[in-house]
Formats: sequence, C-alpha cells, structure tokens
Amino acid sequence: QVQLVESGGGLVQAGGSLRLSCAASGRTFNMHMYAMGWFRQAPGKEREFVAGISWSGGSTDYADSVKGRFTISKDNAKRLLYLQMNSLKPEDTAVYHCAAPPRAFTGPITRPHDYSDWGQGTQVTVSS
Repeated sequence: QVQLVESGGGLVQAGGSLRLSCAASGRTFNMHMYAMGWFRQAPGKEREFVAGISWSGGSTDYADSVKGRFTISKDNAKRLLYLQMNSLKPEDTAVYHCAAPPRAFTGPITRPHDYSDWGQGTQVTVSS
C-alpha cells in the first residue's frame, strides 16, 4: 500500500498558475514501476480524470478540458508526482487528488476505478 500526500493548492486569480505536488511513501512502493494520475472533484460533481502519466514518465494523457494548460510529470527517484497548472480558469476550482494503482502498471490510466490509493486532496480555488 502507498500513502499519498498532496500539496501546493491555494487561491489564484484566473489566468494564474499553480504547481501541485504529490509525495508517495510506502516501504515497497517503487514509483518507477507505477503509472500515476491526478483527478479533481468540484462541489456537487463526480470525481473526474485530469491527467495520467506512464510508469516511465514518457507517456501522458489529459482531459480535453485541461489539454495545453496542464502538465503532469514525475520524479521517480524522489517519489514525487507533479501537476503544473497554467492559464487557470474558475471552472478548474476543485479538490485535486493524486492516485496510484494497486500494482505495477505501464499506463497512463484514465479510469478512477483502476486506482486503489488516493491522497486526501488539496483545494484549488480560481477567482474570476
């Protein structure tokens, strides 16, 4: 099992940027073997896929709503997952969660039910 802790959220004006981080820990968790993902959930809405990255970091996938604005990356040696968010819009306001699958997986993975471990999330609020 892996523990995930997100950070980097906050309040930003529309057009601004934020960089989210997700620290992974766990005795047997070798991040280089795992695809990872970012999801978000706004009040009254279902959790939605934002971005996914393959175990090597060489392949990525994005929701249409964030393509060209968000970039997912990972540092396997430091066991850190990142989400760089640029040109933020009010509709990006949500709690952002990072996620890991239950076993080594090439990825990217876009479906939430394929993930087993979730962080508690970090709030991102974009004002207009």
